[in-house]
Amino acid sequence: MDIKSCQVFAHLAEHLHFSQTASTFHMSPSTLSRWVQRLEVELDSQLLYRDNRTVALTPSGEVFHQYCKAQILEWQNLQARIQQQQGTLSGTLSLYCSVTAAYSHLPAMLDKFREKYPQVEITLETGNAADAFQKVHQKDVDLAIAAHDDSLPASCFFHPIASIPVAIIAPTIPCHVTSLLEQFAQQQHIDWQSLPVILPDHGPIRRRFDRWYQQQTGDEVKQKPNIYARVSGHEALVSMVALGCGIGIAPQVVIDNSPVQDRIRPLVTDHPIPDFTLGVCGLSNRATQPLLEAFIDCLEKQ
Repeated sequence: MDIKSCQVFAHLAEHLHFSQTASTFHMSPSTLSRWVQRLEVELDSQLLYRDNRTVALTPSGEVFHQYCKAQILEWQNLQARIQQQQGTLSGTLSLYCSVTAAYSHLPAMLDKFREKYPQVEITLETGNAADAFQKVHQKDVDLAIAAHDDSLPASCFFHPIASIPVAIIAPTIPCHVTSLLEQFAQQQHIDWQSLPVILPDHGPIRRRFDRWYQQQTGDEVKQKPNIYARVSGHEALVSMVALGCGIGIAPQVVIDNSPVQDRIRPLVTDHPIPDFTLGVCGLSNRATQPLLEAFIDCLEKQ
């Protein structure tokens, strides 16, 4: 089994489209179909369920797909280590981060890495920061920028890069929330349950809010917040607060880089919210791969 055969089957298993895979590897669909049939004879097992409309992997096909991915990864690692010895490094490194991290922290990282390894292609996916560990764990990406948390999977390594404050924020524009806060200021007491709250739908910042709210309202009461909305991504949360929908919680770096930062303000509360550590995470069993090693090495030398 040569590496090209592994690449062909892996592509077919991931796209489940004969014409697409055939085109990618410069062959006809009928040639690809005969190639799969020969492979199934060689392995003495059916790899694909096929009819005129659909293609799907059999259980044996799933196992063989994992084998192919492992062989491709080993081949890429071998190529990268040879390139390292020769003073060059190439290939593709995939990254995941939030939109804010893409312009607050990632540029400095990539500038240094690209200066040293200009032949490495970087692919970037942005999304909810709370999904970073999941993206890495599922091997959708090689590395992700994430907040360190108690729920950090044992299978992941984490390299810290910054300490980030967290704030409770409120709108500054005239609205129902602002009116409530003005009343509470006169009374010198905030009725937290009467304030609509916008929260992350999951992740470490959400857990910080839950702990903070419990402290703020009293552990013995166990009051539930008046949740206006649960949103995916801190950037959307800050925007909703700025529109007067409620109060919220957000990392200071998101607030500082938001185009609506002049429409929000921090709330002073009795219990401070602890900072979180921002860092780069990846799977521990892939930490010695040359591209990942090179990227982390650049971080350590910043």
